[in-house]
Amino acid sequence: MNNLLSYKGYQGTIEYSEEDDCLHGRVLHIRSVLSYGGDTVAEIKTMFREAVDGYLSLCAKQGIEPEKPYKGSLNVRLGADLHREAAVMAAKRNTSLNELIVQAVKHEVRPQA
Repeated sequence: MNNLLSYKGYQGTIEYSEEDDCLHGRVLHIRSVLSYGGDTVAEIKTMFREAVDGYLSLCAKQGIEPEKPYKGSLNVRLGADLHREAAVMAAKRNTSLNELIVQAVKHEVRPQA
């Protein structure tokens, strides 16, 4: 079961509140807090799209760049020992540490590729 919504490059959750007997969610992977709710699956999907559109519209009106969920770069905290071991392995393979990490992530995310 996939509980994520996607729209214009943004992803959002769908969660059920038993206490309130409703669906709610939030847009993932950005610092801004964008939440939405609804009573049906169709309504939560509509509210998610409206939250994203509203955010993009507000950014445009204020002349600011909207946050992008994925920039293509991230900070990874490996710990000193693993960092050293990875750097040594990259050097032995005559590649960069960045490329070694990219290949390791690809191996985990796309094992068949």
